[in-house]
Amino acid sequence: MAATSHASIQPRHGVSTLVGRWPLLGQRRALVIYLAAMVALDLVAITVFAVTLDFRWPDVYTFAALMGCGAVCIEATRRLGVPAGVSRDLLSAWWLPVALLLPPLYALFAPIVLQALLQVRVRATVLYRRVTSAAAIGLAGCTASVLFHRFVAEPGLLSQGSGPPIIFAVLAAVLFALLNIALIAIAALTAEPDMGWREVLWDKESLLLDIVELCLGISVAIVCGLNLALLLLALPPVVLLQRSLLHAQLQAAARTDAKTGLLNAAAWHREADMEIVRARRTGASLALLIIDIDHFKRVNDAHGHLAGDQVLVGVASTLRGQLREYDVVGRFGGEEFVVLLPGADAHEARRVAERLRTRIRHLAVPADDTLIRVTVSTGVALMYVHGDDLIELLAAADLALYRAKELGRDRVCVSVIQPQPGSPPDEQPHPEPHPLPEPGPHPHPEIPPQSQSQSQIQAPSLPLSPSSPPQALPRSQSQPQHQFDPDSAPRLGPDLDPPPLPGSQPQPQS
Repeated sequence: MAATSHASIQPRHGVSTLVGRWPLLGQRRALVIYLAAMVALDLVAITVFAVTLDFRWPDVYTFAALMGCGAVCIEATRRLGVPAGVSRDLLSAWWLPVALLLPPLYALFAPIVLQALLQVRVRATVLYRRVTSAAAIGLAGCTASVLFHRFVAEPGLLSQGSGPPIIFAVLAAVLFALLNIALIAIAALTAEPDMGWREVLWDKESLLLDIVELCLGISVAIVCGLNLALLLLALPPVVLLQRSLLHAQLQAAARTDAKTGLLNAAAWHREADMEIVRARRTGASLALLIIDIDHFKRVNDAHGHLAGDQVLVGVASTLRGQLREYDVVGRFGGEEFVVLLPGADAHEARRVAERLRTRIRHLAVPADDTLIRVTVSTGVALMYVHGDDLIELLAAADLALYRAKELGRDRVCVSVIQPQPGSPPDEQPHPEPHPLPEPGPHPHPEIPPQSQSQSQIQAPSLPLSPSSPPQALPRSQSQPQHQFDPDSAPRLGPDLDPPPLPGSQPQPQS
């Protein structure tokens, strides 16, 4: 398991070269202290257990065999690559048997060997992340080993299938998983205090994967206790599971934005289309938000692009923490984010948008011995009101966002509802009423009633949005009815008379 990756913020203009050489110094002071303490504790444990170790060659052979299987597993999956950020693997299938079958010192050394191989053969990442990951796994494995050997005097009893050793092996495996997750979670929360516990602790998929890892590790320990040669039979299934796990993670990584961890634009479009189709089928309400960071270019110009990336990460983390699991949130591009709220009406959409705006306004991102604060503008569009497909909703929300920018930013605007041409007046949606001047005395009292109605229609209309095209009036309102132009009428045959004009008396036939 690897710690959550956090990009360090490097001072600009070469103010400090130490941060460039040692990226750990660019992290929060609390995180630096925590990681240093964890590594120091790991070194102390190695020293203590090395002094008290009862050296035996069979233990060395078992350790070498398990590390060899781990190396084969890494090499077999090396060409698949490793997704950025936190990646999961099945290397616990080899770390856990070391903790159960061998003295605690070997459990401290096992992650060092495999993490070094990952750094050299798979992906060279920032060194302090590898070191702290090895320390966290080593401390968890050492604690599980001490617990198991405290109650099971001879580890070989595990392979005999008796109940108590297997029960203690399960308890030790659970303790190993809990400690490992806890150490990594504390590091992640120290690096990002605004991150919620829900984001770093187990979800349904992580819990299922941890159960599989623990069962696999105990099974490998039992097989290894029977005969080291049986590891040749246990290795291929573990390699296959590892490849399947990495393939699934890489597929998920292709759907997410690398900087923020949200859905990228293409994946968000697919998810949003499915939600809209579901809402159209069930008749449920739905809302769409476009969120734009105000004056984001000023952040990049004043603090650098790395600090700008940290602002994007902070905003994305705030969005995830304030939305429901089934809300569809993604990065639309640049400093814009999009949120789809299934089941939200106008009141709920505005309430959620205001809550997000307030939370982001109180967000503070540290950079260059200062705190960066940003605001956002949000445009809101509603299903069945501004459109019934994704393109119409995006266009309406974008117009509302443009209006929020015009009104001074740091606000939420709902798209104006434009009447549809040709629809009955009582079925047309109307915008908010605007005050009109009181009509004065008519300047031309001799104008007949029909002409008066025409002059009222041709009066100046309310101003439209700058980006909306002018709407044509319906024919029934823009032209008088029952008029006939003989010159434009179609020619009739020689034996047919033209139709009588409206309002004229019929002429008797001769």
